Amino acid sequence: MADDLGDEWWESQPPGAASSPEASDGEGGGRDTEVMQQETVPVPASSKKTKQPKECFPIQPKERKDNTTKTRKRRKKKITDVLAKSEPKPGVPEDLQKLMKDYYSSSRSVIELEELNLPGSCFLKANDLTHSLSSYLKEICPKWVKLRRNHSEKKSVLMLIICSSAVRALELIRSVTAFRGDSKVIKLFAKHIKVQEQVKLLEKRVVHLGVGTPGRIKELVKQGGLNLNPLKFLVFDWNWRDQKLRRMMDIPEIRKEVFELLEMGVLSLCKSESLKLGLF
Repeated sequence: MADDLGDEWWESQPPGAASSPEASDGEGGGRDTEVMQQETVPVPASSKKTKQPKECFPIQPKERKDNTTKTRKRRKKKITDVLAKSEPKPGVPEDLQKLMKDYYSSSRSVIELEELNLPGSCFLKANDLTHSLSSYLKEICPKWVKLRRNHSEKKSVLMLIICSSAVRALELIRSVTAFRGDSKVIKLFAKHIKVQEQVKLLEKRVVHLGVGTPGRIKELVKQGGLNLNPLKFLVFDWNWRDQKLRRMMDIPEIRKEVFELLEMGVLSLCKSESLKLGLF
């Protein structure tokens, strides 16, 4: 009876089971339970994930800030810084000739550029930075008194002084007192003065000397209020610098208006040697 029960028990056990009922509750079962518990214990999350943002984010903004500050410093560099370090040099006729070639090179042929070359005889002695305006004009025009006495044409002047602004024109008018004597002087700039008012003044009386900006002078010539044929001297306020250390011809707008004025009869008068150019 005991043998039959023993055989039935062995047959009912699955392959690989313990050799006796007690074996399932023995030490072997306990070890398997411990292994399973160790395998199912959750592993704590790695702390590296929380440390990565702390290591990356502070570095990137610093690099971007450095790049932006470097680019801003480069953009702030202006021509004023360059001019401040350079020594002032007096203007010479070659400077005007070179500016004319550079200005017209993109719109004119080689032959047309050669026609723009002015003869050296049409240029007066340039200022060597030692003269005042009155002393310079006395040197280039010693017969001024005789010229102004013989001048009787209206809507014209004997001498034009071209500068960059109305404020500078007023300074030049005050500084030319020793030279002009009894000469009639007219202000030829746009500030507080209308074109028609200047046209009426030129029509009413004889004027000897005009001081102003190229834009307003060009407009007067265009409207017929100013005739350039009697003009004998055209002086550029060439060497003077403004607060930004720019000369008159360093300003693109002024340079453009000067060359447009030259094309309105000045170049032809220079080639005929009836008009002289001066660089003060």
